[in-house]
Amino acid sequence: MKKRFNRKKISLIGAGNIGGNLALMAAQKGLGDVVLFDVVPGLPQGKALDIMQSFAAQNIHTQVSGTNDYKDIDGSDIVIITAGKPRLPGMSRDDLLDINAKIMKDVALNVKKHAPDSVVIVISNPLDAMVYQFAMISGFEKNKVVGMSGILDSSRLRTFISMETGVSPYDIRTFVLGGHGDDMVPLIRYTYVGGIPLLDFPGITKEKVDKMVERTRNGGAEIVNLLKTGSAFYAPAVGAITMAESILSDQRRIFSAAAFVNGEYGHKDIFICIPVILGGNGVEKVIEINLNPDEKKALDKSAHSVESSKEIMTKKGYLT
Repeated sequence: MKKRFNRKKISLIGAGNIGGNLALMAAQKGLGDVVLFDVVPGLPQGKALDIMQSFAAQNIHTQVSGTNDYKDIDGSDIVIITAGKPRLPGMSRDDLLDINAKIMKDVALNVKKHAPDSVVIVISNPLDAMVYQFAMISGFEKNKVVGMSGILDSSRLRTFISMETGVSPYDIRTFVLGGHGDDMVPLIRYTYVGGIPLLDFPGITKEKVDKMVERTRNGGAEIVNLLKTGSAFYAPAVGAITMAESILSDQRRIFSAAAFVNGEYGHKDIFICIPVILGGNGVEKVIEINLNPDEKKALDKSAHSVESSKEIMTKKGYLT
């Protein structure tokens, strides 16, 4: 699909539940024309047609097309990658490494060929490993590649705090750092309910906070166990489209996202969830915040888990 009327072009790699929701939300927000790609014949075309047929009732004027040909992503301003197998009950994110690494290598080579000037958001799991693999295989500038993890984990924590306090999640602010897994680091010291530190909010105890933190760490697994046949897709799609909007509109918003670190927070050559400014060039700036010894220790533990995944991919040849 060629660009029309100087609109932005958004390509979505993977037409599953996340991809379909991304296509609909991108159109509803007027972010640009959308190309929905998948290797399954008919799947992206069918979803694109269904979405297009909803536009008349919504007064939407953008275009959504489905394709099985990577050539149709040519000229994309942003590419969002959801391709890969979802988790099933009993599976960890790392269990998906061997399966999805093979898929991500093919995706990276084709995005490099057909959309070399795009900014790329990776959603596929295991997130930290997949975003690193994409960056290495594609050779993209590191600021042009980012993983959607922190905004999702932060949203989950905000939701659980809202459920406990009765306050709108919109008025709750927090950061979740580290890898997108069991070792993620919710920063309670930087968590506020309407500007009030969480632990100072009436009725909140450390025990309640610990339970909310644990539920956040297991947030994806909880949904997998409930669905039994798939994994979360609404919240991940909202997280990615929020990031995409900040990039496409050069909003320069601050998000917690999986970004490349080269010495920041004491770690190098990995993608890990940290606060960043997202704008027209992708990751405009990595923000280093002060961590106390316990927070730094927890982040180091999480980073070491991410580094272990990178070592596994290196040994298995997934990075070349």
